[in-house]
Amino acid sequence: MTGYGVPQDRDWNRTDDSEFRALVRQAFAGYPAHLRSPSRRLLWREQSAWWLQMATRGWIAPNWPQEFGGMGLDSAKLLIFHEEQERAGIARFQDHGVRMVGPTLFRFGTKEQQRRFLPAILTCDHRYAQGYSEPGSGSDLASLRTRAVRGGDDWVVTGTKIWTTMAHDVTHLFLLARTSTDGRPQQQISFFLLDLSSPGVTIRTIRDMAGEEELCEVFLDAVRIPAENLIGPVNEGWTVAKSVLGFERLHVGSPQLPESALHLLDRVVRARGLEHDPVFADQLAQLELDVSHLKAAFALFAAELRTGGVLGPEVSLLKLWATETFQRIADAVIESAGPAGALKRGEVVNDEEMEVLGAYYRARPSTIYGGTSEVQRNIIAKQVLKLPSV
Repeated sequence: MTGYGVPQDRDWNRTDDSEFRALVRQAFAGYPAHLRSPSRRLLWREQSAWWLQMATRGWIAPNWPQEFGGMGLDSAKLLIFHEEQERAGIARFQDHGVRMVGPTLFRFGTKEQQRRFLPAILTCDHRYAQGYSEPGSGSDLASLRTRAVRGGDDWVVTGTKIWTTMAHDVTHLFLLARTSTDGRPQQQISFFLLDLSSPGVTIRTIRDMAGEEELCEVFLDAVRIPAENLIGPVNEGWTVAKSVLGFERLHVGSPQLPESALHLLDRVVRARGLEHDPVFADQLAQLELDVSHLKAAFALFAAELRTGGVLGPEVSLLKLWATETFQRIADAVIESAGPAGALKRGEVVNDEEMEVLGAYYRARPSTIYGGTSEVQRNIIAKQVLKLPSV
């Protein structure tokens, strides 16, 4: 045992599924009603009390092994945990540290880096955003222009990152920067962890089509990053980044987003009295089957990761499946809502106010971030199916 986090008082995976679900549901019943199922990402100040409460019981990182301070849940228990989160309408906080940085440190971090960074993620003192995309360098990530030059005990980083979700509301950024000009572009990149309070960092929010300011542009002007914040060897950040993208595609490919949209669709359907419409019932059944099959596929990938396996390019299937299903459900929400489908906040029936357009606004960019659907299909075609390039 490493002593990270709050020790769990049991092996959750030995707990009966129904008992585990009941315990989790009881714990989540205390989630504040006014925060349930928001149509936007909540700011840290709005939800910190809840997540700090979860931290005190060691429930921040359900996917981490217990030796690193997590709950150590296997794929079946993890699905139950996420299902109950969705049932309770618990808003997602900026958990890139839990979902991406932590697993990356398990695999590529030194013991000292694990000791420095993991506990702060578990206490929510460090909350991360992802610094990959740049102006003119989105899907072609290897063409990034941000540069890092060694300067004494630090790396001096200059460049710009964009579409950086919630960068204005977190403490740290994990980023890629070019550290060489030799060899293939992928062999010139390194992976760093950056404290966003460092001198030279400027963050500017970007208003999206929903009118929210969740996206950001991050300017790095000769920002000094300590050399010990380099994760993995110099110029091997591409390997680290691909691993992180695998974790991202696993989590973006989880059933959480489609399930949350299904819950909204169910509320709208009942409010509109459409549950007995045969045509709509058929459409709803198909969407529910799509989510059910997604859950089964997600469990297989999660089990591979939990048993020490490495996620291969086939994980792109999950990202495609989840996000495109999410979009279909969001479209069905608008269709079933009738006139209220054109309103971000609309009273549908019986004065029940619903965020009808919330799912739609979240679903539109989901097939773009984390690698577009076109990129995912190319990965599957070339690396899984071994089809020739045209």
